[in-house]
Amino acid sequence: MITGASSGIGAETARRAVDEGWCVVLGARREDRLEQLASDLGGEEKAIARRCDVTDWDDQQALVAAGIDAFGRIDAVFANAGFGAKRGFLEESVEHWREMVLTNVYGAALTIRASLPTLLEQDSGHFLITGSVAGRVALPGSLYSSTKWAVSGMGESLRSELRQMHQNSSIRVTLIEPGMVDTEFFDNRPSNALSDTDIANACLYALSQPEGVDVNEILVRPSHQPI
Repeated sequence: MITGASSGIGAETARRAVDEGWCVVLGARREDRLEQLASDLGGEEKAIARRCDVTDWDDQQALVAAGIDAFGRIDAVFANAGFGAKRGFLEESVEHWREMVLTNVYGAALTIRASLPTLLEQDSGHFLITGSVAGRVALPGSLYSSTKWAVSGMGESLRSELRQMHQNSSIRVTLIEPGMVDTEFFDNRPSNALSDTDIANACLYALSQPEGVDVNEILVRPSHQPI
């Protein structure tokens, strides 16, 4: 199950997952793109598309239910939806800030909340969460960076909850932390950046590890990136 699946890292991870034999549940707000991607991936036997605003609790619950209805279970959850903002605490509108914080932080938390009961009942599964190098290094004037620091903490908090509060050692948690990636995230597409395929490969690496191996963090930068 992938949120933010209509483009970029989410869409490419869906493609790589289907290539590796997974079925995928695609969630995002752009229904036309989602439906085209699901069709490209083989239709309802391999991929289903559902509109999902990650800040809407009903949408999140419906996405999980759609996955279970279609495929019987959910084996991996990728909380990937998010977007950025210009640096500077005098930049962007406060409305943009609010939507970004809700999407990047609250939305990721709702994805976990909606899917965690299913994975606990199965006693198996894997959470992937899109963080950022900006969640490891405080970028000047970046509220986006602050949201990704929150996501970094969320990943470790979830792992700790599973181990200490639920006494569960079978559900794994991986924080995916990209550096600069050439996707629609940027208004001006960067050069010498990672591709969305590079990050999708990192996701599939984490998912492919044998039982008992929990890859907690994957930080991937383009080789030229100094920060």
